[in-house]
Amino acid sequence: MLPYDVASRVGIVKPEVIAAAGRLDGVLAELDDTAARAPSGLPGWSRGHVVTHLANFSEAMTRQVDEALAGRLVEMYDGGRPARDAAIEAGAGRPAEELRQHVSRATTGLIAAWERVDDWTRPVRHRDSTLGATVYAGWRELEVHTVDLAMAPTSDEWSEEFCLHLLDFLRPRTPDGLHLILDTGENRWENGSGEPRVLSGRLTDLTAWMAGRQPREPLTGDLPELAPWP
Repeated sequence: MLPYDVASRVGIVKPEVIAAAGRLDGVLAELDDTAARAPSGLPGWSRGHVVTHLANFSEAMTRQVDEALAGRLVEMYDGGRPARDAAIEAGAGRPAEELRQHVSRATTGLIAAWERVDDWTRPVRHRDSTLGATVYAGWRELEVHTVDLAMAPTSDEWSEEFCLHLLDFLRPRTPDGLHLILDTGENRWENGSGEPRVLSGRLTDLTAWMAGRQPREPLTGDLPELAPWP
């Protein structure tokens, strides 16, 4: 598998992000207050935590877009990571209907902000990147955290396009001193230098593992401990 080329692909990816937001809305249509309090797939987080994070992320990213269009750079979250975490805790216990409305309103606002972009190379403060990169960030958040709700869908539904992008983004997770080889039987993805380590499985399962999520089917090989999320 060749490295995923993110250049000039925003027009292709943006419809995928819009579809991911629609899938999230569909999943949350089944969320009631009891389900919102139940554990998610993320340790220590309820489903309410995940939904609140997605809503707050979308609002913060909308501000990144709006400010970049005005020629300004601002931090992703006022108050940094502590304020982000506090806001998630404060919002996680809300009724399911309020959670649904918040995330739907926030993702709709982000998509509308992207529609106003005239130049995807404009800089943003988030990861010191560009407006084009914000679309990919939104894609990752929506696809991965919808799976983290532990409702539906699962990582089995991740597209090849998304898996290749996510693997490329997660290259920094490759441990030092390791030449990591992910083998699907049809293609191979490689990163790092040093001791060769081959892991085999389906593309979706290899990607889920690289993202720190439980693969749906077992992988073959000696799984190393990954570096932190970049």
